[in-house]
This record gives sequence, C-alpha cells and structure tokens, in this order.
Amino acid sequence: MHGINEIDSQTLKAWIDDGKAIRLIDVRSQMEFSQGIIMDGEPLPLNLLPLKTNDLDSQDEIIFYCRSGARSAQACYYLMQQGFERVYNLRGGIIDWVRSGNAVIAPA
Repeated sequence: MHGINEIDSQTLKAWIDDGKAIRLIDVRSQMEFSQGIIMDGEPLPLNLLPLKTNDLDSQDEIIFYCRSGARSAQACYYLMQQGFERVYNLRGGIIDWVRSGNAVIAPA
C-alpha cells in the first residue's frame, strides 16, 4: 500500500529470530484471534485501536497484522495520523505468513 511501511513474512521471521525488539499486534476479531496467532502477537481488534492508542509507545517498532493485510494497513494509517512513524503492515497478513511456512500457535 502506498504511504505506509510494509514488511514481508520472511523479514518479520528474521526480525523475530534475531530477537529484534518489536511489538506484534493482531488487529483481527477475537474469533479470528482464537484460531491461531503469530507467536507473541497481542490481540487488539481494529475497532478498539482508537481507544487503546495511549497504551502504545510511538518509539516502539510496531508490526500490525490481520488476515490479509487490509485491516492492518488501516491500523498503520491511523497511527501514522497520530504521529507514529515506526509502524509496519505485514504484507499479505497471516495468510501469507502461513503460506511462507511459518507457524501459528494457539493464543494463551
């Protein structure tokens, strides 16, 4: 998408494997979240993001993901409008993550 930072599944996997300090936020619905997450993914349904923006640190490297990348792109746009610069959209969402051979786990 134009105007937002995107990250692909391979790069995200490398960041996780390297222990890069990131915050991984899943903006899918609770029902979708319960079907499996990327390890360390935090649930924050997109509709709740405006209410939880103050809980996020603009200095953090934040990667948003959803099913296909559309809702997480909206999350990136929204936070960029709030002055956040270090936000990334996982291109292709969890669908691409799984297609790339990466694992999903049951949420805790």
